[in-house]
Amino acid sequence: MAPGQPTAVQERALKAGVDLERLPRHMAVIMDGNGRWATQNGQHRLVGHREGYLALKRNLQTAQELGIGYLTVYGFSVENWRRPETEVAGLMTLIEEAARTELRGLIENNVRVLVAGRLHELPTSLQEALSDLMESTSQNSGIVFTLAINYGGRAEIVDAVKALIAEGHGASAVTEEAISARLYRPELPEPDLMVRTAGEMRWSNYLLWQSAYTELFVTERAWPDFGEPELFEAVLAYQARYRKFGGL
Repeated sequence: MAPGQPTAVQERALKAGVDLERLPRHMAVIMDGNGRWATQNGQHRLVGHREGYLALKRNLQTAQELGIGYLTVYGFSVENWRRPETEVAGLMTLIEEAARTELRGLIENNVRVLVAGRLHELPTSLQEALSDLMESTSQNSGIVFTLAINYGGRAEIVDAVKALIAEGHGASAVTEEAISARLYRPELPEPDLMVRTAGEMRWSNYLLWQSAYTELFVTERAWPDFGEPELFEAVLAYQARYRKFGGL
């Protein structure tokens, strides 16, 4: 692609009415509906999670080619440990498999990978795979892809406050800026757009601190069926809104 020339995704986005000058800088996604998609299609829930992983690959590529700088996805919450043991084990295996098999492609496509959550509670082999993924892509300068795993918004705020206390700070040091600086990934900008699939209208304990002024887009489509048209639809909905951030 020649410098300044639109990508194929950008050309299709332009035809759909997307303004490439007003893209969300940071898009967050609650990838909901994998299990329901599988059940509706007569498959085991883990088949739905694998299809969700394939959808993530496609949407990451689309987001990068469109020009979005940051994509953060909800991979596994602190509450998800309550699911059946076989499903949890299958998810851990799938995430580790993806981390190892996608490494080369992520490097070649200039994707930088970050992970957010209570990583020390994950299986050791998964911790190692995720650490390798982050280290190997740390010099990449393209889209920043963050996987929220063993993540909870309330847990993140609790951990930030605990860090302040452990550092010996008193109550006067507890400010919004101090907490923001101690979140799992303080280097990330706050999300501009939050996408939730499968029609649920909940925040589900995701990026609670960071999403105070994030625009929400909900689609009835389950995550495995979310693709380029739906991503364009979400961006168009974002661009149709006027963001006041509490002002007029």
